[in-house]
Amino acid sequence: MYESRHQRPLRRSAFLLRLLRHGLAIALLLLLSLLLGIAGYEHFEHLSAVDAFLNASMLLGGMGPVDAPHSTAGKLFAGCYALYAGLVFLLTVAVMFTPLLHRLMHNFHWTEEQR
Repeated sequence: MYESRHQRPLRRSAFLLRLLRHGLAIALLLLLSLLLGIAGYEHFEHLSAVDAFLNASMLLGGMGPVDAPHSTAGKLFAGCYALYAGLVFLLTVAVMFTPLLHRLMHNFHWTEEQR
């Protein structure tokens, strides 16, 4: 996926395109995760779409739910979704910083005689 240490570092335009692709992947992951949370809160807790959106987005943002779940199924969903949201956060950070760290390390290891 990325260039090896023996290849020339990417041009700035290609690197910006890589960042854009990573950003789009993050946006898609967050959108799908938000839709999953909304659907779960609507189904298990019978919340309105706006309240389900609020609870799902607060969990994805790391703030915690606004409405405490009342049903057993809702509590199980909220707990599983909170664990999932934590993993999505870690994955989002990793996908966001991977191209930046790779470029930094690649430029650090790229020697003059290879140029």
